[in-house]
Formats: sequence, structure tokens, C-alpha cells
Amino acid sequence: MAARAMTSRSAALSDASPVPFWLDAPGRPTPEPALVGDARCDLLVVGGGYSGLWTALLAKERDPGRDVLLLEGREVGWAASGRNGGFCAASLTHGTANGLSRWPAEMRLLEELGARNLDAIESAVHRYGMDCAFERSGEISVATQPHHVTGLRDLYEEMDAAGLAAGCELLDEDAVRAHVDSPTFLGGLWDRDGVALVDPARLAWGLKAACLSLGVRVHEGTPATSLARHGAGMEVRTLRGGTVRCAQVALGTNVFPSLVRRTRPLTVPVYDYALMTEPLDAAQLAAIGWHDRQGLGDSANQFHYFRLSSDNRILWGGYDAIYPYGGKMRAALDQRPETFDRLADHFFACFPQLEGVRFTHAWGGAIDTCSRFSAFFGTAHGGRVAYAAGYTGLGVGATRFGADVMLDLLGGEETERTSLEMVRTKPLPFPPEPFAWAGIALTKWSLGRADERGGRRNLWLRAMDRMGMGFDS
Repeated sequence: MAARAMTSRSAALSDASPVPFWLDAPGRPTPEPALVGDARCDLLVVGGGYSGLWTALLAKERDPGRDVLLLEGREVGWAASGRNGGFCAASLTHGTANGLSRWPAEMRLLEELGARNLDAIESAVHRYGMDCAFERSGEISVATQPHHVTGLRDLYEEMDAAGLAAGCELLDEDAVRAHVDSPTFLGGLWDRDGVALVDPARLAWGLKAACLSLGVRVHEGTPATSLARHGAGMEVRTLRGGTVRCAQVALGTNVFPSLVRRTRPLTVPVYDYALMTEPLDAAQLAAIGWHDRQGLGDSANQFHYFRLSSDNRILWGGYDAIYPYGGKMRAALDQRPETFDRLADHFFACFPQLEGVRFTHAWGGAIDTCSRFSAFFGTAHGGRVAYAAGYTGLGVGATRFGADVMLDLLGGEETERTSLEMVRTKPLPFPPEPFAWAGIALTKWSLGRADERGGRRNLWLRAMDRMGMGFDS
């Protein structure tokens, strides 16, 4: 039986292309020319993912006369922004539970700001005509073990007591399986309006087009290598030997080493992996339901996230989170056959009625995480430089909020955003090696054990909880 299952999984993965599905698209735009020589601007944005793109776009919307230049080391959207699951969440805190545990006094405001931010993203998608398959479909957190049912009920009651449960609905086993039919589902918590699904690469490309339409100068294939003061402003050097002199800099480099070196210990890279199926036919869709096309995520510590694409493929990702020793990223880690086999096994356990479906794409890549699991913000060089990082996989929506925060900070403005404790504080740094690797490995093992032991957290996890290290998701 095990041998037959392994053969079946191998067949399902045999033709999978080792590139992100979203980036494997015929409509991929031509890169903008690299910056050759020197340049000057008012605001230099470093990074062509969501964080940098939103910052450049919002800067021009705030002040159309501002001269904004964006540098991207490779191509816009090629990294985490172009290969994620496309869950565009209103949450700014990596989920309500994480936010309530850290900033309970601010959670009503944080939830309100997050909802307004998601509305603003939807408005921008329509205003600029971004063809990114934006669907305000919501998300169901599903229980796959009995203790998950209890946990979701407790979370709902905590949210309700805090006045944060509007738009959410607890689902029992029959109700959740009426939405999406899996024999592994025991219950769920449905957030009806707080999550949209998008084609992540097309969102990045749409943001690039919007930036260009407003006059942002975009240069791809131009890595920035150093940052220093120059007179009353800043100077950034590029790998091509050029220099950009500017009044201010916004850094949207996230998982890549920050040009503000002191912030580097605040993040580590973690490799995340995903599969994409072939399009489902009508009979296959009927077998699983999924009529309302919500995004889904299970409630385990080592969790899966999954959703339908616009052409009715299933993206199935998550579970393994691989930290490379020393935090050193390399392209070879983007492919991990043992993880793809594991994901395929889990997929067919969740949807046995889809046995025989094949995967067309299998990919991975690094995201940044920090010890509080949600973004942090700050300035350097006397307020001339702003940065935002640490989104931990929920940056599709939150990066727009982060862009607003960076622009507020650069403007020296006291705003509703910059007054937040979440914005004013930093996460705990990760220790140097070998302690970081050992701690992360022990934490991952402990989380797996907790999943196997009815959610019971061992001494190590409880110590991490007391330290506020954020390993609760």
C-alpha cells in the first residue's frame, strides 16, 4: 500500500515545473532598463517587491511633484511578492490571536486600520486597472484535530469579548464541509470579509505599471550595495558602479540583507514551499464543493494554506519551514523534493476524492520572519532613511500599510500609524550562530510535537511564549 501511494505521488509530481506558477505567465512584462551611471532624486526606493512598489506609488499619490526613483536588483516581483499564495489579508498583526497577545489595547484600532488598508488596496486595483484576479472571498481557518475545534472556539470568544468578531462565523463539521468537503475537516472559523485572493505576480506587475504611469523612474537589474550620508541627504551605490544621491531613502528589501546593518539580526530567512495542481474539471470541483472560493488554512502549528486560482487550480503550500544555517540564501534551496513529496501526501489526505490529479508546478523560496511574526518599522541616518520588514508571509496586504508608515516616518509626521506601539517598538533580535540554528530547529521540533500531542506546548515553547518570541503560528 505504501509503495503504491509513493508511486502515485511520484506520478502526480513527475511533470511539475520547478518555477512559481504565477511567474510562469505569458503576460510577464519586459524589465525596465538598468540604471547606468549616476542619478539624483527626492526619494529613492530600494526593492521592487510589494513594499517598495507601494511606497513609490503612495509617495507619488501624496505629492505628484516628488521625484521618485525605484531600484530593483533583478525584476519587479521576482521574489516573495511573485511566488506567494496570494492571500491579501486585512490583518496587520499576522492574525488576531498574535495581535491580541501583543497589543491588546491597540487591537481595535489595528483591526480598523487593517480593514481600511484592504479597502484601499481593492480601490487601487480598480482605479489603476490591475489585472490581478482580485477576489474578496474571505478565509476559513479549519480544524483538523479535536483540539483545533476548541482553539478556534476559544479564539472566537476572545475576539467577541474584544469586539473583534464582526464578520466572523464559527462553523461546525457539517457547516465547514458544506463549504469545502474534506474528511479531515472538523470545524472552522470563517472570516467573511478580511481576506482577498489575488494573483500575486500580476499584482506586483500592476503596481509597477501604476508607478510608471505616475512618473516613478523604475530601474531593474540594479542591486543597491551601500548606503551613506552625503551632505544633507543620502548616497546609495549600486553594483553597476553608479551612485544615487537623494534626500531620503525607503528600504523595502525584506528578506534580503538590509542596508541598515543594525537591523539585520531582527530577521531571518525561512524557505516556504508550494504546489499547484492542473485545472480541475467540473466533476472534480463538484466532488469538493468550494462554491464560495474562500482561502483556507489549517490550524496546526505546521500548517497548510490552500486556495483556488482563477482557472480552478488548487494551490497547496506551507507545512515545512526551512531555515538555512547562518541565514544564507541560495537558489538550490528553492527546490526540495522531500518537501514536495510530503505536500503531495498531505494534499491527497485532505482531498482523497481528487486522487489522480497532477501537479503542474512545484516551487519554493525564502520569506523573512521576525520574532514577533509581524512587521516592524524604523528610521536611520537622522530620519533620512525608513525601513519596514518582518512580514512573515502576510505581506501581500500589510506592505501597503508599511509603505504608509515609512512615508509618515520620512515626513516626520505624528500620525495615527506612527503613534502605535506596534510601530514604535521592535522585535527581539535572533541570536548569532550556532544558537540561532539550534533554537529554530528546537522550536520547529517542539511545534511538531505540540501538533501530535493535542496542542500541548513543552517547556521550550512556554519559555519562548514568556519571552515574546512569537512561535505560535
